[in-house]
Amino acid sequence: MQPYLFELASLMAIFAFAIVSPGADLAMVMRQSLMNGRRSAIITSFGVGTSLMFHVTYTILGLGLIISQSITLFNIVKWCGVAYLLYIGIRSLRAGKTDMTVEAGGADAAGKKQSALKAFGLGFAANALNPKPVFFFLSIFSTVVGAHTPIAVKFGYGLVMASCLILWFVGVSLFMTTPKMRAAFSRASLWIDRASGLVFIALGLKLATEKAA
Repeated sequence: MQPYLFELASLMAIFAFAIVSPGADLAMVMRQSLMNGRRSAIITSFGVGTSLMFHVTYTILGLGLIISQSITLFNIVKWCGVAYLLYIGIRSLRAGKTDMTVEAGGADAAGKKQSALKAFGLGFAANALNPKPVFFFLSIFSTVVGAHTPIAVKFGYGLVMASCLILWFVGVSLFMTTPKMRAAFSRASLWIDRASGLVFIALGLKLATEKAA
């Protein structure tokens, strides 16, 4: 048991930096918090966490190695991610002013309440359509986790990391949807949408330049 605890501690020490680093996941959760309310942002956080388990699963099963060695598969994933980020960015740039002081409704820019499935899907897609986690999990699992560590234990590591990621983004959601924060950001909602749109587009363009190692 002790070697496994050491492996988990080593994984979490590395993963902690990945959690807080800015990226498409954080941008998505923050936008959901400000534009669609606390409920949607929390559901989106669970979508991101579930997507992380998707990456962990194929890494453990060896599919991540196949993707990392196949330029074609890597590019398919990469360009799907680029298209998704650009799509979200353009939609944000075209969005109108949103009243963010009404948190309970959780309505989108069109005045419709965002469904749980859509909120979850936004978080899942933002993480799943990013090829960088392929190399991240391959590298940390190959260097930190022993070759003889049971698959069940490896999945346990993934569940711990996914849970920590969800808790982090739920914390972000709660902070960004406090009454004072929402009142302050409501006055600048149009510019927030514009800024978040540019962030998503910049992330998409950055992803377009990524190359398989």
